[in-house]
Amino acid sequence: MSITPESVQELLSSDDFGQRLSAVNQLRQLDPQVAFEMIQSAIVDSSVRVRYAAVSQMSTLGHQNPALSLEVLRRCLLEDPETDVQAAAADSLGALKLTEAYDDLAMLYHQTSEWLVKFSIVAALGEMGDPRSFDLLSTALQSDNELVQTAAIGSLGELGDHRALPLLLPFVDNPDWQIRHRVAQALSHFDSPDARSALERMAQDEVDLVAHGAKAYLNS
Repeated sequence: MSITPESVQELLSSDDFGQRLSAVNQLRQLDPQVAFEMIQSAIVDSSVRVRYAAVSQMSTLGHQNPALSLEVLRRCLLEDPETDVQAAAADSLGALKLTEAYDDLAMLYHQTSEWLVKFSIVAALGEMGDPRSFDLLSTALQSDNELVQTAAIGSLGELGDHRALPLLLPFVDNPDWQIRHRVAQALSHFDSPDARSALERMAQDEVDLVAHGAKAYLNS
């Protein structure tokens, strides 16, 4: 059976959350403008799984109406009771580069105790590339959670603020090879002798993935 706006709407109106979840996935096959309008009801669905799927999909559909997307995602970020949905809202805000949400993201980062939300906020700030995020990312770099710390390394690289170099260089010798790998990626964003020198050291790393990554950036 072909997927049409009418067939998807019927699923969205179902009492079965599984059918509503299926409808959200089927929205990918409709015209984006139509899908954007229809997904709004799923964003406030009673099922957390449906809301999560809908909010996550806003990362691609949100371009249809950035102003409304900002309003909707900001509400999900700050008001939804579920951590997964808040994190998905941060992810979508980052993907859409809605820098108008910076203050909300920064406020929630300092208020929440949920590492997943912090991680998504830090990653989103890297995608946004907003220079205001430097101080928050510097703070996140000192996180006790290694995933948040790793995300901060990547986002500081994406930000490209040269004040980050002295903060990133100590991680070149981190015992965790995954952190070293992320550092190599971050340093590739900086055109400076210090960054190049660090990448040359990392090109000799005992872990092939780190070494190959550093060499690739040096040769690019």
